[in-house]
Amino acid sequence: MCGRYASTTSRNTLLETFEIDPERADPEMAPDYNVAPTKTSPVVIARVPKDTDDEQPHRQLRNLKWGLTPFWSKDPKIGSRMINARAETVHEKPAYRQCFKSRRGIVPVAGFYEWFPTDEVGKSGKPLKQPYFIHPAEGDILPLAGIFDFWRNPDVPDEDPDAWLVTFSVITTEATDDVGHIHDRMPMSVSPENWADWLDPTNTDVDYARSLMAPPAPGSLQTYPVSKAVNNVRNNGADLLKPITVEEAH
Repeated sequence: MCGRYASTTSRNTLLETFEIDPERADPEMAPDYNVAPTKTSPVVIARVPKDTDDEQPHRQLRNLKWGLTPFWSKDPKIGSRMINARAETVHEKPAYRQCFKSRRGIVPVAGFYEWFPTDEVGKSGKPLKQPYFIHPAEGDILPLAGIFDFWRNPDVPDEDPDAWLVTFSVITTEATDDVGHIHDRMPMSVSPENWADWLDPTNTDVDYARSLMAPPAPGSLQTYPVSKAVNNVRNNGADLLKPITVEEAH
């Protein structure tokens, strides 16, 4: 966890929810019901404007690639292996600590998927897994704690659109009872009253930043089985979120 999620909230709703100026937002993306590592989806960040006297950070909505490529990396492909950062060590690991100190973001999702082993055995001899969709019991947005980083492609000039790659990871922790019966890990979340301090890049107090994120509150998530069609990353569409019956799951 977290290895797949749904990003279906409209750009306008995200701008309104997170109080972001439309001029500081990337173009709207189509709803994605099967976001997988290396795909791009909206992330809320905050940056202090450059070349101005304004020292206050401004929130932005940016379409970033999932899978963190640290600024010092020699190969951007490393990002596909760095989709999650453990809450227990994110402030210490060399790949994440600088990001956690001043490049924290919020990944707004409609919910995420987890897989639970069943009694059925596949051709490989291993138990088949049933996918579940986990989403907020109230509201349409689950604000996940994340980190992001900028990677400069040394092979292209500054004016090239591909000069910079901006990527992110989702921070995870031990699962609560809401999710623990399906998987032992789950994403951390950031409550609205903590968004300002969490996103603030000038807030470099690591211990304080760690206190701003937490697992979703007990009872705040709902879970139900969904079609195994979600297993294939090429499948997309609202049908992936439709609940199925226990009989269909087996």
